[in-house]
Amino acid sequence: MKVSVVIPALNEASRIEGTLAAVTALSGPKEVLVVDGGSVDETVARAARAARVLCSEPGRAAQMNTGAEAATGDALFFLHADTIPPPDTLDAIRSALADPSVEAGAFRLAFDKWTPLLRFYSFCTRFHRPSLCFGDRGLFVRRSVFETLGGFAPIPIFEDLELVRRLHRRGGFRFLPGYVVTAARRFERNGPLRQQMRNLYLWLHFMRGSDPERLAHLYRYSSDERG
Repeated sequence: MKVSVVIPALNEASRIEGTLAAVTALSGPKEVLVVDGGSVDETVARAARAARVLCSEPGRAAQMNTGAEAATGDALFFLHADTIPPPDTLDAIRSALADPSVEAGAFRLAFDKWTPLLRFYSFCTRFHRPSLCFGDRGLFVRRSVFETLGGFAPIPIFEDLELVRRLHRRGGFRFLPGYVVTAARRFERNGPLRQQMRNLYLWLHFMRGSDPERLAHLYRYSSDERG
C-alpha cells in the first residue's frame, strides 16, 4: 500500500527539514508532498530537497485538500510541519488499513518539551475520543473515503475535528498506540497555562456549535508559532 504524506507548511524553514528527514526514513512505498501556503522564508527551497512542493492559498484545510488532490497513494497521512512521526508510522498505518473495516485513524501525541500540563495533555490522547483528535496527532485515511467525504471542510479552524467527526460516524476509525512528537513552541511562547486555556475556550465553543469563522481570530499565531 502506497501512502501519500501530505504536509501543510507556512514559514516553517526552521522545522521542515527535520520533519522531512524523519518522513524520508519511513519504510515502504510512499510519496511526500509539502503544500506551501505562501511562505516568505526558505520553507519552499528547503522542502524541495526532499519532497514534491505544491502551492496553495493559506489555511490548513485548503493546503491539505490541495495535497490530497495531487496525491497518488492509496492512503493519505496528514502531518504538521513541526511534527515528527515514530519510525514505524507507515507500517502501523498499513497494518491498520489491512483490516477492511478500518477507514481512518490517528496516533497519540507527545511534545518536544515537557511541563506537567503538557504531560497531562499528552496523557489524555491515550483515550479514544474523537473530540480530542486534533490534526497534530497525524490523521490518516483511505484516499477513497477522503474523496467520498469531500475532504476537509473550508473552515479556518478545527477542520481536523470536523473531518474526524464525519469519519468517526462511519464506524471505521482506529486510534493507534504510537506517539507523534510535536513542537511545544506555542506553549513556550505564550505560557503553557495561558495557551491551554485559550485552546480550551475555543474547543468548548466549537463543540457547542459556534461558527469557526467567528473563532478563528482568537487562534492567530506568529510565524514561529505555527504548529
